[in-house]
Amino acid sequence: MLITCPYCGPRDVSEFTYQGDGNRRRPEAASQDLDAWNDYVYGRLNPAGDHNEIWQHSGGCRIHLRVVRNTLTHEMSSPVPVREPAGAAARKGARS
Repeated sequence: MLITCPYCGPRDVSEFTYQGDGNRRRPEAASQDLDAWNDYVYGRLNPAGDHNEIWQHSGGCRIHLRVVRNTLTHEMSSPVPVREPAGAAARKGARS
């Protein structure tokens, strides 16, 4: 499988580390709702088809990516940074 890093280009999946489901929302840190925390830690869906995931380019530039992976074909698409580096928006505005 190949994942296209926006900075390094297409790379083998062995350079990346799976970081988790891209749809999950963590409960508030101060929350004492044990059911919400139990669901967050242990509850997992196993969808067939497209699935949002977070991957880190741990063997390269170390960026975190949000990708869509088809769980039937393992085809990866739509890689985008989880967040842009600090100041990137300001630098883009300066170039326009």
